[in-house]
Amino acid sequence: MFSLFYGLWNYLFSKTEFHVLILGIDKAGKTTLLEKLKTLYSNLEGLPPDRIVPTVGLNIGRIEGTKNKLVFWDLGGQIGLRTIWEKYYEEAHAIIYVIDASCPSRFEDSKSALEKVLRHEDLRGAPVLVLANKQDLSGAVSAEELARYLDLKELDERLYMFEAVSAYDGSGIKEAVDWIVEVMERSKRTETLRVRAGGYSPVPS
Repeated sequence: MFSLFYGLWNYLFSKTEFHVLILGIDKAGKTTLLEKLKTLYSNLEGLPPDRIVPTVGLNIGRIEGTKNKLVFWDLGGQIGLRTIWEKYYEEAHAIIYVIDASCPSRFEDSKSALEKVLRHEDLRGAPVLVLANKQDLSGAVSAEELARYLDLKELDERLYMFEAVSAYDGSGIKEAVDWIVEVMERSKRTETLRVRAGGYSPVPS
């Protein structure tokens, strides 16, 4: 009986921890995004853009809200490093996929890598936030233009959004994070991961 009430209390009052993958090909601005998230949502000052080096492996960032904790996994995007992405899929609640919107010559590579991510069975049902990054640069395409170019058929069966942002100056990031938190809170994938981890799951009425 104690364990039942403890599970209920824990479900109602503890903060939910969400794991969010930050993916994208190299030089898309993933680590710059992670550092800006630290600056915007915590007391930690993120690294300035001119001190950020390409990620080899994994960077982790944590931010805490009133009802939840977000753990961001920023993975290297070089071709030789993309094979490690799938090691993190099973525990991910959602995906943030970053694209350099100012560099159309690399859109095809970004699209190919994203399509492979979306086809992976371990990410079934995971919400996807596609960021058209580097809006601070001239020539960056809008989120709508990027969505038309990518034309991702795999998105039809999951929650998704395209958002124009600048990881450099922070524009659009709070709106993007608000959306990803909202959809993770009501995502069937979140419930599936909670049950798998042995957490409390309310009985449907």
